[in-house]
Amino acid sequence: MAKGKYSVDCFQALSDPNRREILMMLTKEKQNINAIADNFNISRPAVSKHIKVLYDSGFITITTQGRERYCELQQQGFDELKEWISFFETYWTKQLKQLEVFLKTRHAKK
Repeated sequence: MAKGKYSVDCFQALSDPNRREILMMLTKEKQNINAIADNFNISRPAVSKHIKVLYDSGFITITTQGRERYCELQQQGFDELKEWISFFETYWTKQLKQLEVFLKTRHAKK
């Protein structure tokens, strides 16, 4: 699959459990960076680096409201992931269909 327009591969972004947890947190509502950082036992700069990876991979957007920066899920970031999964779903569906035909043919010959 071709790399998308984002500077970080979606699988690289999802490889870290902290980043996956941030994404799960953002399914409830957009949150400011400090609120996100309060949920982790790592430094705020480390959380900021995780957020940057998620931003660079297109999974989140960051908007500024006053002095706060808010993170929110972005649909487009999941497109590369959906495309990859869809490719293999189609592949396995085809393989299973061929197996089904083979087994029916074999059974009919007996």
